[in-house]
Amino acid sequence: MGGVKSIPQTRFSHSLKTIEVKMKKFIVMLILIAVIIGLIVPLTARDIQLLRPKFEKGTTLQEALQKRQTDRSFSDKELSLQQLSNLLWAADGVNRPENGKRTAPTANNRQEIDIYVAMQKGLYLYNAEKHVLVLVQENDIRKETGKQNFAEEAPINLIFVADFDKMKGDDDAKIFYSATDTGFISQNVYLYCAAEGLGTVVRGWVDKEKLAKVMNLRPEQHVTLAQTVGYIK
Repeated sequence: MGGVKSIPQTRFSHSLKTIEVKMKKFIVMLILIAVIIGLIVPLTARDIQLLRPKFEKGTTLQEALQKRQTDRSFSDKELSLQQLSNLLWAADGVNRPENGKRTAPTANNRQEIDIYVAMQKGLYLYNAEKHVLVLVQENDIRKETGKQNFAEEAPINLIFVADFDKMKGDDDAKIFYSATDTGFISQNVYLYCAAEGLGTVVRGWVDKEKLAKVMNLRPEQHVTLAQTVGYIK
């Protein structure tokens, strides 16, 4: 009879252990969710997660080259998140994830050119590896990106910044190669804008020292050019 009475106890103990295991799994899941939320909230609150590049217009390279032009009259209409995402990927995004190489070449693959994006809601730095815009400051510095009036009216001003710490050679070599590498990125922007029906102009008429101070750049960082992007008036 004693053996018969022990069967329910065994089942009860087994049930308790099952519940305990499930509770532990549930707690672990809650902890993971909390960690994930903790990681995501700062990104959505401060940074901008860009969308995967998506090109639907089907413009050929030949057509983009035929349409490529410089514009100096922009409306204040904002670009969509998809357009902004496509623009930055085209400019200097990662097109070969297996080795981190970009859409624009750089000397010895130094990838020394950083793209800053000045918008009404703040200044951002493009992280190509994560395809994210990282908030640098919440100030609207578009007016400081150039001496032309349209700079503060257009929705997007790209600022190309060379990081000499990532380069080899003397200053003359760094200036030369960072200038050519900026040119490659700028032309990518031109071709994307031509394909998308947007206007753009690359600009050298910039108070670079003043802009560097406004952006809080390090001494090793040097503004090379700025480029305005937006809808044509």
